[in-house]
Amino acid sequence: MLICAACAVERTEPVPELCPICTDERQYIPDEEQRWLTLDALRQEGRKMSLQENEPGLIGISTEPGVGIGQTSQLVVTPRGSLLWDPVGYIDDAAVKMVLDQGPVLAIAASHPHMFGVQVEWSHRLGGVPVLVAEADKQWLGVDDANIVHWSGTRQITDGLVLHQTGGHFPGSAVAHWAAGANGNGVLLSGDSVFPNPDRRSVSFMRSYPNRLPLSGAVVLRIAAQLDALEFDRIYGNFNNVIASSAKAILRDSARRHAAWARGDFDHLT
Repeated sequence: MLICAACAVERTEPVPELCPICTDERQYIPDEEQRWLTLDALRQEGRKMSLQENEPGLIGISTEPGVGIGQTSQLVVTPRGSLLWDPVGYIDDAAVKMVLDQGPVLAIAASHPHMFGVQVEWSHRLGGVPVLVAEADKQWLGVDDANIVHWSGTRQITDGLVLHQTGGHFPGSAVAHWAAGANGNGVLLSGDSVFPNPDRRSVSFMRSYPNRLPLSGAVVLRIAAQLDALEFDRIYGNFNNVIASSAKAILRDSARRHAAWARGDFDHLT
């Protein structure tokens, strides 16, 4: 198994000349051109993994130095087991032990294909748990494995923990809704379809962040309307970027602002 150096998504050999995920318009091949990595090589380079509690029941998992896009995974811990969300592109024995010390893992899921990481490797090391992949995005898989389970629409992990397919950034893009998070006010784990901004008072909705391609106003309003049916007060993005409170209202207002700019309502300011 090889790992793309740019996106850190696993792929079985023989690998293509260029990573299909990175040649898509949402991503890019770096100036140093295509490179393929192995877990052994990354381990020998001194990669380390760390876990940090973001709030009770939610643990961020990161790699230092980062691999590929460098997302932070989130481990949602519930009384019946946990969800590993947006798995990173690296794994080691210490991280596996720390994850399993929290209890059994019920499933692994990614918000979208850029966040697949080494999800199948994580599955094998965690006891063969299901890897949930949106049916609409299965073409982006680089590994075929018996633990992969396709889903569409919604998928319940356990009571109070549900995946919702929103589309947007990818057709199968999803969020995870954790009802018990934020002291029972609800948490949304999101990817690039709903991205907490650095100002911590707004979110963005993009087809491509590195290549600056926005989603249409109509799609953004559709996503916002779908998520407005859920109860949540906090949003965690895939780089541990957080809207700490009032996240539902912020998402709604950000969607309206995005649509207004796309319509040209604020052209007089340009």
